[in-house]
Amino acid sequence: MIYRFVGAFAAVGIFTAAAHFDLASISSLHGNNIFTDEDTVFQAGEELTYNVSFASYDIGQVRISLVGDTLKDGKFFYRAIAHIDSYRDIPFVTLHTRYEDSIDGKIYSTWFRSRDRKDSRWEYVAYNFDYPRSKLYLEEGIEGNDRITGRDTLLLDTLYQDGLSLFYFARANVLTRQQLRVPAVVNRKKGYADIDFTTERTHDEIDAVPYPIDLVHLEGEAGFVGIFGLTGGFEGWFSNDAARVPIIAKMKVIIGSIRIELMKWKRKGWMPPRYREEEPK
Repeated sequence: MIYRFVGAFAAVGIFTAAAHFDLASISSLHGNNIFTDEDTVFQAGEELTYNVSFASYDIGQVRISLVGDTLKDGKFFYRAIAHIDSYRDIPFVTLHTRYEDSIDGKIYSTWFRSRDRKDSRWEYVAYNFDYPRSKLYLEEGIEGNDRITGRDTLLLDTLYQDGLSLFYFARANVLTRQQLRVPAVVNRKKGYADIDFTTERTHDEIDAVPYPIDLVHLEGEAGFVGIFGLTGGFEGWFSNDAARVPIIAKMKVIIGSIRIELMKWKRKGWMPPRYREEEPK
């Protein structure tokens, strides 16, 4: 939640400019760390594991970890890692991908690396965002032999997300009741995710939890082609609490429609919130 599991939470409509920053204002965004005790979306050590299914078939698993934070030049950065793997003996999809990310405390991408296993080797692509120079440097290569197979440079006109930072951007904004067009770089190309955060409260059940979970639902549209061939519309259901953990996602991909469901988690002090009807006033 992954390029729109991680991207899976993003809708067509009237959008504010809240997610579209002017590069001249970047220095004003480098203020205090936003990851406070009151905002528990970002908990170092959190690990969320999801099952990916197509029709009645379980086809893969996504595991996303927030492994820690660092302070550099007075700014906070979070490091996130995602493992995306298809299950063995799945006839129509074979996928083994790793993402690594450095996310600024204001929730935008500063560095991203994707690794894909091809037969016995790992191919990588790395993004290095140089916002002061309005450029993104891309490098492709084969891991282990120092062979670089390609380089490219994209011009930047704002702050951008990547496929993994979008996961945390969506969580941080899910209760804001905004509609945003969020710039993103996915598969070496600039695009966007239209996200409608005007959420509605609902509830649902999953295999991992023995009670109905209190959720907020949103819809969105990906203006890029991502992992599993993701493009177009998607839906997401997040826990209706301070953690805002993605619980379920549904999206259109090249093979059809897939469902992504939380199957286990490691998060200090957290359980999915139980849904209870509001008392009539």
